Amino acid sequence: MKATFGRKLFLLINVIFLTIISLICVLPFLNLLAISFSDKNAVAMGRVSFLPVDFTISSYEFITYNSAFLRSVWVSIQRVLLGVSVNLALIVLTAYPLSKEKNEFKLRSVYSWFFVLTILFNGGLIPSYLVVRYTGIRDTLWALVLPGALPVFSMLVVMNYMRSLPRELCEAAYIDGASHVQTLWRVILPVSTPTLATVALFAFVGHWNSWFDGLIYMGRVEHYPLQTYLQTVVLKPETFFTNTSNVSQALLSLLALIDSRTTAAAQLFLGTIPILCVYPFLQKYFASGLVMGSVKG
Repeated sequence: MKATFGRKLFLLINVIFLTIISLICVLPFLNLLAISFSDKNAVAMGRVSFLPVDFTISSYEFITYNSAFLRSVWVSIQRVLLGVSVNLALIVLTAYPLSKEKNEFKLRSVYSWFFVLTILFNGGLIPSYLVVRYTGIRDTLWALVLPGALPVFSMLVVMNYMRSLPRELCEAAYIDGASHVQTLWRVILPVSTPTLATVALFAFVGHWNSWFDGLIYMGRVEHYPLQTYLQTVVLKPETFFTNTSNVSQALLSLLALIDSRTTAAAQLFLGTIPILCVYPFLQKYFASGLVMGSVKG
């Protein structure tokens, strides 16, 4: 079928519009990347656009100068592995019973409203800090994981998806003698891959980008996750340079080559590299997972 003039015009306008939107999203990142590799004088004079001017890697050397950077990367990796695992486990274990009908789980509505209220209200920063402190997990990896162990929004997405599944799937498993655990593991989870991948992406991004909880729950800089380290190294760089006997001169030489803008740009890209690596593998599940988990079919 031959395309009409109106159809061709629509496609042309659509391509132009999407191209403009893509450039709006990409160009600022290219500008920041160019700033991170440019000399501070060129940045201060406004000569940097989308290509580095007077190429230098001094900003990245400054950020990675101390071994605390590598430690913070390792802390963030541990946090992501543990945090995403705990999140997914609690999401599934909570969403499965709440997806049942009232005749199967009589208190379903009570528990559902309980979880919804936690989205609307919270105790605040000070009570949260006191809970972490008096449970004995402050300054440990668990302090970064347990306070947000069950993301309620993600749980609701998975719960609604499980509700949309045909009831015959579970009934057939029950008839064959499967328990709830077997039904969940062998029937429900295999068909829930798109939604689980979506909430896993949410959890990964949330754990990797979080910096404030590391600042308030970690008492030593050696335990800072990457984002907390990157946030602090710009504001208080001397915190991470403890060996003053031979570091100060090297630090001064680096400070002479950089400024806050070049360092902030380098910080942004160092923090987003893992997300840029992971997102393409989960992107195909993202839209379908949200759609399938947003409404009950």
